Amino acid sequence: MDDKIALVTGSNRGIGRNIALRLADEVAGVIVHFNSDRKAATNVVKEIEKKGKLSDCFQADLTQEDQAYVFIREAEGKYSRIDILINNFGPILTKPWERLSAQDWDYTWRGNLGSAFYCIKAALPGMRCRKWGRIINMGYSRVEQLVAYRNIVPYAIAKTGLLILTRSVASSVAPDGITVNMVSPGLIEGGVLPKDKNIPASRLGTFDDVSSAVMSLVSDHARYITGTNLIVSGGWKI
Repeated sequence: MDDKIALVTGSNRGIGRNIALRLADEVAGVIVHFNSDRKAATNVVKEIEKKGKLSDCFQADLTQEDQAYVFIREAEGKYSRIDILINNFGPILTKPWERLSAQDWDYTWRGNLGSAFYCIKAALPGMRCRKWGRIINMGYSRVEQLVAYRNIVPYAIAKTGLLILTRSVASSVAPDGITVNMVSPGLIEGGVLPKDKNIPASRLGTFDDVSSAVMSLVSDHARYITGTNLIVSGGWKI
């Protein structure tokens, strides 16, 4: 993939940052996205450039369709292409559903489902033109389990919707040489952790565990895998 350009949303910190740095070992360049922390994003860019790869950071509020569209166009304008899109941005709000405001609901919904939808629509034309593309949407490990969640209702609903979007887009763009998959982390070090942490693998997941799953799905070895949800949870509540 040494001629490919990757874009990772929410890549100024956490899992997104780790994915961006892992991709930088394999591709020609990585575009870093941030919403508010430019300094952190700039530091990621510097780390990627130390690897001898192209990089730059762009600011956008991806809950807003117009900003998402401009962001993708500006990134494509600088690098002429986006071959790999990782939709990692997705805020989680931990609050009992009874206390949610309409603004809470809308922001969480747009951040986790809307942002991916906007970025996919903007990036797909270029991928279709080149007859190659990789799109990875980030879910969470219980995304396929329709169970009650008192404290993360809009997040859970949005991520389940994202899985439906993943499979819907995957089926429509498969003839164009584009794969669309989901990677769904479980309990990860540094993340929001519930009281019940009975993990069969006997440890929390790491950023590397998640980025390794992403790397496997963007590689050419996975060119026939599309519409799948790869759970990275160490067996937690499967």
